[in-house]
Amino acid sequence: MRKLCNTLYVTNPKSYLSRDGESVVVSVDSQEAGRVPIRNLEGIVCFGFLGASPQVMELCTQFGVGLSFVSPYGKYLAHISGKPSGNVLLRKKQYYVSDDEQASSNIAAHFILGKILNCKSVLLRFSRDHPEQTDSLLLDAAGKLSDGVRMLRENEFSLNELRGVEGELSHQYFDCFDDLILSRDPAFCFEVRSRRPPLNRINALLSFSYSLLAADCATALQSVGLDPQVGFLHRIRPGRPSLALDLMEEFRPYLGDRFVLSLINNRIVQADDFVVKENGAVLLKDDARRTVLQTWQKRKSEEVFHPYLEEKIAVGLLPYAQALLLARHLRGDIDAYPPFIMK
Repeated sequence: MRKLCNTLYVTNPKSYLSRDGESVVVSVDSQEAGRVPIRNLEGIVCFGFLGASPQVMELCTQFGVGLSFVSPYGKYLAHISGKPSGNVLLRKKQYYVSDDEQASSNIAAHFILGKILNCKSVLLRFSRDHPEQTDSLLLDAAGKLSDGVRMLRENEFSLNELRGVEGELSHQYFDCFDDLILSRDPAFCFEVRSRRPPLNRINALLSFSYSLLAADCATALQSVGLDPQVGFLHRIRPGRPSLALDLMEEFRPYLGDRFVLSLINNRIVQADDFVVKENGAVLLKDDARRTVLQTWQKRKSEEVFHPYLEEKIAVGLLPYAQALLLARHLRGDIDAYPPFIMK
């Protein structure tokens, strides 16, 4: 199993990355702000627009360190990796399956199944932990998600039908998302999911956490020899890491939504940690972003029991474990892709 190392998050928009030997150097206004040996890193996520030198990109590719770029809004922009690794026959099979709509649908159904089961687990866990705040809307939503899971298991769908099912079940889930927020501060009221740009504080945190997930999933897929750009549920589009978006679907509730809820319910972030732009976009302030990233890195170091592998692994290694299982399925080593389902 891959070793969990640190991820370097570069949050200052004026930062520029360069190389000195086998170290990544972070400079701000042409002054060195810090350096990290490449051997201590598993990934770099940069939130600025100044970018990185070709030399530091070469260094990352040499050591298998994913380099991802994210906008200040938290929108995933790009991922840089080295030469494709792994067996070329694996990627050939990936492309073949992606071109076959029914074969793609069979795999996509498992991504969605994992997502809906984890959405249901988020709701039921809250009802167990906070029975005094659980209302009929939340329990009804959990029941509808159960019906959706049953439908996904008992029927075959086309890709468009799957997207419709996923959209409706996600709507049921987010309809009661506000009930999961313990804070009664009106600044943290959730009404509807909004993105590009996020229009309230909850959506800003969700978009931010999803971008971090996308970067981790892209790196994980590359590490096992799969092409992050060629997906099954999300179809090919230039510049979009479609397979990374596929893989992260099952992680959205467990690693994304629960993380955001913990930030709010544990008062790690406050209402004044955000700035509202003239166009209505809501962004995390720099200090708050650093706090969120520190909490995210701590979360990744925690351990969780993987029900399929039947062992404890670091939370940060979950994308790598699932990428490996997806590769095994495409090679024919296992009959179906087993999504990660939280307990």
